[in-house]
Amino acid sequence: MNELAGLTEEQRGKLLQTRRRVIESIGKNMDLYGITLSIGHLYGNMYFNQHPVTLDEMSQTMGMSKTSMSTGMRTLHDLKMIEKVWGKGTRKDLYEVVPDWHQNFADFFTIKWRKAVEQNMSVMNRSLKEIHALMEQYADDEAFMEVLNQDKEKISEGLKYYRWLDRLIDSFETGEIYEYIAKEE
Repeated sequence: MNELAGLTEEQRGKLLQTRRRVIESIGKNMDLYGITLSIGHLYGNMYFNQHPVTLDEMSQTMGMSKTSMSTGMRTLHDLKMIEKVWGKGTRKDLYEVVPDWHQNFADFFTIKWRKAVEQNMSVMNRSLKEIHALMEQYADDEAFMEVLNQDKEKISEGLKYYRWLDRLIDSFETGEIYEYIAKEE
């Protein structure tokens, strides 16, 4: 059912204007985080829907191809910002927004941060092993040992940061972060 059907043309126009402003803002905000503007607009449009939607409905609403819409929906689903839901009497996939913006933020950044932490720690640990091998091989070369020790210290500091970031990610995933920075009621 269309929740706007009972409104006058003037009411509908004013409401849609306020929604468009918010949708545009959401799109720009998501663009800052590496999500395309169109996917941000897709999320914004879905946010105002009062019921789950199909790819076809959103494709028609936004004037996007079904392929682009499918890609956008998949991106939002992978980021846990929308979810597939069951709908009585339909065989098409239905999607709705996960309305908890705190959780959306936490999911988005934990996915991105976790990947970065794993990649960077792997590289740094591999480099530390190589430095240790070089230290054994060139133990008698004082100048080279000094450089290797400096690099070892810098990489160790980097690893400390990534272990801290890993704990921060854990606090978002468990919700512990909200004990320190409470959600507004």
